Amino acid sequence: MRKPLVAGNWKMNMTRATGQALVAELSGLPAAVEVVVCPPFTLLAEIAAHCPAGVSTGGQDCFWVPNGAFTGQISAEMLDDAGARYGIVGHSETRGRFGKLDIDAGDVGYFAETNTTVRRKMEALMRVGLVPILCVGETLAEREAGRTEDVIREQLEGAFQGFTEGDMAKTVVAYEPVWAIGTGQTCAADEANRVCAFIRQWFPAGVQNQVRVLYGGSVKAENAAELFGQSDIDGGLVGGASLDAAGFRRIVEAAAP
Repeated sequence: MRKPLVAGNWKMNMTRATGQALVAELSGLPAAVEVVVCPPFTLLAEIAAHCPAGVSTGGQDCFWVPNGAFTGQISAEMLDDAGARYGIVGHSETRGRFGKLDIDAGDVGYFAETNTTVRRKMEALMRVGLVPILCVGETLAEREAGRTEDVIREQLEGAFQGFTEGDMAKTVVAYEPVWAIGTGQTCAADEANRVCAFIRQWFPAGVQNQVRVLYGGSVKAENAAELFGQSDIDGGLVGGASLDAAGFRRIVEAAAP
């Protein structure tokens, strides 16, 4: 049986004081659920040192080269040294696929990456024993054009190119429809489950029941139980709702079998 996973992506939020205060309120969460918080790089070591039992940390991104003259970048080795166990890869905000923002073509590229760079980041994380949380998902325009599956298939093929089945089994995939991230619009639970099932079935048969597939996109305490009750959703990648300890606790509790 796949163990549910709930990961909180703090994005560019929190200070040492507020981050420590938040994780201090996360003690006693259900042991049946794996819980991860992903703070900004500046807080990673601090939060890792203060996490209660049952809560681990992850990085929000990484660069694929171990070290060198890459100003402003963080390597997988540095995430590992700071105490991370997971790493988010390919989030729509790092891909430059904002969806909800009106950004002109000249600005879209400032975080943009390709499926190739996503794969390199996954390889870097696995090189040091960290678990990648690969984000995939379509924009509203792509969904309305009937291209959801095509977009996600392309993202999966690019990210996992050259991976063995054994390596695939060690990863997590989060379905995050771009149009639902931070907008308050949540994909209907049955539709989210349908897409998560599509993601699971993309993998070789021997891997399908090992890979955990999460849903992300305006997950909150009020809708978590319905989402996590679906057959092919193994938990969530939570954004804004992870910044409130009480609400995040309720989300984690909703994921418990």
